[in-house]
Amino acid sequence: MASLPLRISAVPIDHACIGDRWSAEDDSQLAIIIAVVAMGQAAHAAAILRALVPVGPAFKNADLQREAKIKLTAQDDNTRPRVGYPTWQRDGLIFEVISWIAARQSSRGRVLLKDPHVSATSQGIDGLMIELTEDKSSVMMTTIFEDKCTTEPRDTFRNKVIPSFLQHHRNQRSAEVVAAASVLLRMAGFADHAAAQLSEAVMDRNTRRYRAAFVLPEKEDNQEALTKLFKGYDVLDGITAEQRVGASLIVKGDLREWFAALAEQAIGYLDELNGEGI
Repeated sequence: MASLPLRISAVPIDHACIGDRWSAEDDSQLAIIIAVVAMGQAAHAAAILRALVPVGPAFKNADLQREAKIKLTAQDDNTRPRVGYPTWQRDGLIFEVISWIAARQSSRGRVLLKDPHVSATSQGIDGLMIELTEDKSSVMMTTIFEDKCTTEPRDTFRNKVIPSFLQHHRNQRSAEVVAAASVLLRMAGFADHAAAQLSEAVMDRNTRRYRAAFVLPEKEDNQEALTKLFKGYDVLDGITAEQRVGASLIVKGDLREWFAALAEQAIGYLDELNGEGI
């Protein structure tokens, strides 16, 4: 049975929200899952996390491996041909995959989860999770993710995450969420009409949860720092603290260096698939 790549625990923040703490449990396993997702095989990565299949890609393909390596490589200049993406985009893609892994590890039962973006430049909802009732007749909870890999988490939470969440909270981006929900429901086997009817539930604020996730250094792994970071979360009114989640990935040392080392591990794994560099 494969080991889980992340260690996940609940942490206190304040009266307005609950906390979720993530840290790397198995760096090697984490790098492999990231590499598999970067090859466009998120469904297979989900099966690995459920320990239903051996660790590794569903299939090998040199073109997919080469493309994944480019996604995981940092290139901050404009030389041609490009061999990577700006560091902040590369790290953002990796963090979105980590956020998806955390949701997969934490979820139980009838959960539908949007796959991570496989492009470092993709836009749109970072993540969407739908939890169904036991008989799959209705939506029990919808969670909207905002994942930010930034060296300025407080400013980003206040100036970008909260405004984005407020748009969702006021149902000003409903079509985007409904469309994403419909795709998840159809992929889960619901007929088009049933998926369309069920997707209406994602507009209900009573069954809506928000999860803002950031990368933090060890020195900020404490309640005081988290309280400062997520101050103002209760501007999303009319819901409970449990419907506002502040998640943090705790890393050792410099944020960018940590992601660079993880990306290097993932690229090394991609090279090993053919027994040599691609």
